[in-house]
Amino acid sequence: MKILVLGSGIAGVTAAWRLLQDGHEVTVVDRQPEPAQETSYANAGLVAPGHSFAWASPKVPKILLKSLWRNDQAFRFRLRPDPRMWAWSLRFLRQCTAERARINTLRKHALCLYSQRLFRELVDETGIDYDGRIGGLLYMYRTADTLERGIANMRILADDGQEQEIANPDRIAEIDPALASARDKIAGGIYCPTDESGDARLFSANLAALCRSRGAEFHFDTTIDAMVANGDRVQKVVSSRGEMRADMYVLSLGCYSPHAVRALGVNLPIYPIKGYSVTLPIGPGNIAPTIGGVDEDNLVAYCRMGDRIRITATAEFAGYSTSHRPSDYVKMLSSAKDLFPSGGDYDKLEYWAGLRPMTPEGTPILGFGQHRNLCYNTGHGHMGWTMACGTAAIVADLIGSRTPELPLDGLTLR
Repeated sequence: MKILVLGSGIAGVTAAWRLLQDGHEVTVVDRQPEPAQETSYANAGLVAPGHSFAWASPKVPKILLKSLWRNDQAFRFRLRPDPRMWAWSLRFLRQCTAERARINTLRKHALCLYSQRLFRELVDETGIDYDGRIGGLLYMYRTADTLERGIANMRILADDGQEQEIANPDRIAEIDPALASARDKIAGGIYCPTDESGDARLFSANLAALCRSRGAEFHFDTTIDAMVANGDRVQKVVSSRGEMRADMYVLSLGCYSPHAVRALGVNLPIYPIKGYSVTLPIGPGNIAPTIGGVDEDNLVAYCRMGDRIRITATAEFAGYSTSHRPSDYVKMLSSAKDLFPSGGDYDKLEYWAGLRPMTPEGTPILGFGQHRNLCYNTGHGHMGWTMACGTAAIVADLIGSRTPELPLDGLTLR
């Protein structure tokens, strides 16, 4: 079967890989000059089933309200005259109940565990380089109260099969000696030894190269102008390269997926949530973290990628803008320096802001809708790096008329 994959981020490239393994003829198209130049470019880098909580929870509405006049909130709401933003936000708020948060978290966790298993199989099979680090991730709390709440929250994942260990400050310093100097600033944490990290951009680029070696075609610098359908089938994609036709189409355009299918009469509940990151080099005299983790009280994530450190924070409801200012990074850098005062060269920061393709539930949209030859593989939110290998396998199974190993409750067009 001839398949056209729209998008070369982590979701699109992993889907292309699985479809090639099934013997399909695969072409990937993207407006960027290289793979993984948008959401996957400088994300948190954590492959983290142990952190697969739904963002929509009972505590978030209050945080969003505070963010209207305070800039130090982990979730920020920026008022915009955008009807789609308001419609999406209302759907998001409807998910902010304890019951919905539990359902969405368990669905995310099941997909993340499944995906991580396939991710490890791919890495073992190919030996692909991605600055990966196994050995777990640390989720740390600054106060006894937040630690107690964190342990209570983590029980939902523990009961669902997530391996975890409650760690006091001395144990945290033993797990990662780079935190020894900060042990008096940490009340404790939760160590998930099977979580891991790596560079999603490097992984995507190297997997794309493997796809090419197996016959896949990649068309970069190619914008998608329209998708044209006749009845329940997509006929063609109109692009800056001309018309592109296939037997099957896979939509993996992240935040731009709703734009691509709007003319087909499909309203995808995906909206961009901006995140911020900095990347800094590690020099000879630096004491850098050996594994990644999250400062939970400040919702600042970090991980080591070879001779670099990636630090990420913030979920900002602000439309499609990727603009950023030095003031956007003050709180996250303060948190990182508090934990790792000599972790890297803080004078050589590479700033970045990107858009996460979020659904209100936090789970991706997979499978078929009203068009029989258009398969959705989009809306991975902040967990695309963790979920990608699993969603790729699900998409390949559905296209191959096989029953996916993972139930699709809550993962289809809704």
